[in-house]
Amino acid sequence: MSNSDQIQRILFDELDIRGAVVGLEDSYHQALQNHGYPQVIRQVLGELMAAAALLSTNLKFEGRLILQVAGQDAVKVLMAECTDQQELRAIARFDGELPEQASFRELVSGGQMAITIQPKQGQRYQGVVPLEGDTLSQCLESYFSASEQLPTQIMLAADGDKAAGMMVQVLPVSGNSDEDWLRISHLTSTLKDEELLYLDNETLLYRLYHEETCRLFEADKVTFRCDCSRERSAASLRYMSREELEQIIEEEGAVAVNCQFCNSSYAFGRADLDQVFVPNDGDEQPPLQH
Repeated sequence: MSNSDQIQRILFDELDIRGAVVGLEDSYHQALQNHGYPQVIRQVLGELMAAAALLSTNLKFEGRLILQVAGQDAVKVLMAECTDQQELRAIARFDGELPEQASFRELVSGGQMAITIQPKQGQRYQGVVPLEGDTLSQCLESYFSASEQLPTQIMLAADGDKAAGMMVQVLPVSGNSDEDWLRISHLTSTLKDEELLYLDNETLLYRLYHEETCRLFEADKVTFRCDCSRERSAASLRYMSREELEQIIEEEGAVAVNCQFCNSSYAFGRADLDQVFVPNDGDEQPPLQH
């Protein structure tokens, strides 16, 4: 099988082309385990997580990459986040019953995709594009072509148990001919889902590029991690007034803040409100509301 919960960068020594390959298993299970998603959502979230991990290899600073797809029908939101430390989490929001099998286009028809780069220090950047491809891979390739002007090929696969992905991309400073890219992208396009999910990375590279001079960098571990905390939950309560919170506590006994990613719950009673509303310049910003 592919190298589980690892990501490895690929370098083509004689070409201005870079790449990466990722395999997810335990991190994939942990992201999904508390949600009871149907199989069709498990599969598409697996692809989204693999894609977010691949795209995070381009981060040159501390921060996170957020890949979000918004649909107009039953599936409202698909989201995966990956930090520069390859820490992943993911979530889906949908209404009603979903078909047992559906293509990516069918699930999120008429929607849009956003890629957000959120550094710990500095300006946040977001690119938004309509979903014009039949698959998530095609939509991401279109994004890079239109927004970054970087020829990119992305292969993704997930079966509800394992997820994997491969990306090859022209380097921003490219001096080689288009023929090099056409050859590498054609070879990459021959990759089958079963190979991506079940072959180890060394075998995978040899099967695809045995006539090329390429090598794998040392693997980085990929983990599931949700960075929710009681402190961040308290910070999110400041969007409400103290009077509103006191009324909720009067009626329900406590204010509960639930993390949508890992289903952790943090309860705040009347005795906690003084601490909630104490100004603290060191407080983290509250998480995005999804």
